[in-house]
Amino acid sequence: MANDATDGPIEIETRRHQMFPTLGEADIARIQRFGTVKNYKRGDCLFKAGEVGPGMFVVLKGKVAISQRDGLGHVEPIAVQGVGQFLAEVGQLSGRTALVDGHAEEDVEVLLVPPDQLRALIIAEADLGERVVRALILRRVALMEAGASGPVLIGPTDSADVRRLENFLGRNGYPYHVVDSTQDADGAAMLEQYGEAQLLVACPGGEVLMNPTEDALARCLGMVDTIEHDELFDVAIVGAGPAGLATAVYAASEGLRVIVLDCRSYGGQAGASARIENYLGFPTGISGGALAGRAYVQAQKFGAEMLIPAKVVSMDCSRSGPQGQLAIKLEDGRLLNARTVVIASGARYRRPDVPRLKDFEGRGIWYWASAIEARMCASQEIALVGGGNSAGQAAVFLSQQAAKVNVLVRGPSLAASMSRYLIDRIEAAPNIELHPYTELVSLHGEPVTGLNGATWRDARSGDQHDCPARNVFLFVGAEPETGWLEGCGVQTDGHGFVCTGLDGKSPLESSVEGVFAVGDVRSGSVKRVGGAIGEGAAAVASIHQHLSGAQSVA
Repeated sequence: MANDATDGPIEIETRRHQMFPTLGEADIARIQRFGTVKNYKRGDCLFKAGEVGPGMFVVLKGKVAISQRDGLGHVEPIAVQGVGQFLAEVGQLSGRTALVDGHAEEDVEVLLVPPDQLRALIIAEADLGERVVRALILRRVALMEAGASGPVLIGPTDSADVRRLENFLGRNGYPYHVVDSTQDADGAAMLEQYGEAQLLVACPGGEVLMNPTEDALARCLGMVDTIEHDELFDVAIVGAGPAGLATAVYAASEGLRVIVLDCRSYGGQAGASARIENYLGFPTGISGGALAGRAYVQAQKFGAEMLIPAKVVSMDCSRSGPQGQLAIKLEDGRLLNARTVVIASGARYRRPDVPRLKDFEGRGIWYWASAIEARMCASQEIALVGGGNSAGQAAVFLSQQAAKVNVLVRGPSLAASMSRYLIDRIEAAPNIELHPYTELVSLHGEPVTGLNGATWRDARSGDQHDCPARNVFLFVGAEPETGWLEGCGVQTDGHGFVCTGLDGKSPLESSVEGVFAVGDVRSGSVKRVGGAIGEGAAAVASIHQHLSGAQSVA
């Protein structure tokens, strides 16, 4: 989650007036119709970290103390909120679990605005809504930067599993902190107490997980619901990258009932981009995570429902249900029904044919470059394979920490696949060296201890070079995430990308009626963030046409 004006660290004190604004009587009067008056006695708990939050509280009388509490029970005060101030953070837009505790310091009277009414308030009262949303976002950013709330990851900080969960939580805008069991005696004792656990996660609600998957952690934190969704959605969007989020924003803002699913996090490949400098309207650039975070909040503001992480395993396109719906099956067995489906599942970087590659994934082999990986590369020589924009952004970003970045490309240069501004940036960086006509051929080290070197070969001379790189980043080509469409009749091209606009259909509609494709997963897309967002917006017009046609037939 990025803050409202920049994607660097925020200065809490200088922006405190935006984080904790005081509403006037006129503002409160405007909110009255969206909420219900509640009364609490001194010492009562209004909301508790790890439990579903009831919505936004506006203090009418008395004071409420806000504190943050981590999974080990450590408590730190944040603020005391009085008359005219409101209590919530961005998770309350969608009724997720609270990240902080709120206790009445004295008898209090509050106006409780539940999540659905909070969204209605933000849309109906635009100027007031802007102040509220800014505060909600800044509060989440502050919690992430403080690292004193949310789950506690207990294990060696250089562990692949710790890094995996750090990346997962960070990409989903969720606060956490790490206890290094090699340096902290209490952390080491906890690991020993749980036997063979390599990693423990203490959730704010008190539950302790051993070596959890991302899905298990998400459920412990209440990031994703477990209820059956029997309702019929107008649009189900599979994939929460820029294309999927754009579709969600435009569809939900126009009154359609929308659900968004992604197997890992919002943002897709773009969400891992260190800085996008050629996106319209951001002359100084913006990180992919910041752009995706804003779109994620924006979609929820308009009422789009988010199921992240939730893996889609198949789709039934037979429309055999009583309402002629498309049926999406999740890995956990749940079924979701929708009148239309937007395929926005994107593409993943290919695994090059290098021996022992899987042995080192998460242990020196990376398919993204976040701040976590950048810290590991401090003062090291590293290698990066790939010549596209994502590779260029990662190379420039990592060069700020690494002693040297070796960029390996199979072609003669970067000109064929990388934007000129990134090429110029790479050429200007003294610690980035380009290796044309070069391919990675072998990796060195042991899976337990991690990667400790790599070898690449010059295709022209056949010469090989050994490099002591402990971290290698792979941004090689793309394979579409379309395995879940098997058996549904959606036509793909020779590389597996979804074909659209066939036989007189609208440009973004697939071979199956009512199923659309946008972004990187679509055959012929431009593979750029701006293009993906444009396709997401354009798809909504086609969805409306399809829905209106279906209604007229009915």
